[in-house]
Amino acid sequence: MDSTEATVRLLEAAEDLFYAHGVQAVGMDAVRERSGVSLKRLYQCFPAKNDLVEAYLLRRDERWRGSLRDFVHARGDDPLAVFAWLKDWFAEPGFRGCAFINSFGEFGEPAPGIAAAIRKHKDEVRAYLRGLVPAEGVADQLFALVEGATVLAAITGDSGEADTAREAAKVLLAAQTESVTQK
Repeated sequence: MDSTEATVRLLEAAEDLFYAHGVQAVGMDAVRERSGVSLKRLYQCFPAKNDLVEAYLLRRDERWRGSLRDFVHARGDDPLAVFAWLKDWFAEPGFRGCAFINSFGEFGEPAPGIAAAIRKHKDEVRAYLRGLVPAEGVADQLFALVEGATVLAAITGDSGEADTAREAAKVLLAAQTESVTQK
């Protein structure tokens, strides 16, 4: 098995295990076992667990944002489509909230690379919303709704948290449209 295949298998195993059980609860041996990659190859690819955690978060960020972007784009880049995507995600079997918030909470003060991956994700999601809604303040408020709905859905197990956030987003967007119209 070459290092590219090993890396992919390790990241897939890490994502499954870390998201389901938490980063701290999963040892490198469990990742090795799930991936079928030898211990030697695992440490060649990821010399330390923090390296694997950082790579897992960066990979998850790309896939998560890509899925969101594709879904919203297919719906005419309507910012309210973000909340429909969230509702679908919240209803997925095994939904455990935001991997980035979960990781940050587990580490408290994460290693610099892990902290950077978490911040990158949040910054990129906020930037994406700013691209959908040019009014920066409104986009930041939508970001807060996305984050709040995600945390609440993880805690309550209710995908309807996305509907609540969507209704609040409608009010914000209508108010923004009204203020632009009045100018």
